[in-house]
Amino acid sequence: MTTRRRAREIVLQVLFEEDLHPMREETDADVFLSRRLLGNPALVEFARNLWKGVREHRLEIDKQIGRNSANWSIKRMATIDRNVLRIATYEMAYGGIPGPVAINEAIEIARRYGGLNSGQFVNGILDRILKEIATPASAGQT
Repeated sequence: MTTRRRAREIVLQVLFEEDLHPMREETDADVFLSRRLLGNPALVEFARNLWKGVREHRLEIDKQIGRNSANWSIKRMATIDRNVLRIATYEMAYGGIPGPVAINEAIEIARRYGGLNSGQFVNGILDRILKEIATPASAGQT
């Protein structure tokens, strides 16, 4: 059974590849998404929107991750962790996915594909990002 988590995992693979090969053709990635999701129209659309959304907002997302990751620059992070963070941050900030759902999905994917401490690392940063999203800088100012 193909699920949204599987779609997120496929998007993670595409983003990982883009980090390593930034000149990759966009059509190749799109074909990869479709094939890996067995042509399921709803999941392909979900994955396509997620992938393109992360790409479109990458600068803002990376700044947000950087602000919330003590002593870690985005470039120093493991490629898996960095892209799991990008996906979840996009989902919370731009994708309309509730924060706890995005964080839970990210932790599970980080545990599966990342290093020994990836789940904790991702959880800590995303928790701070969620708090930042929930309380914008302008809150409380008149």
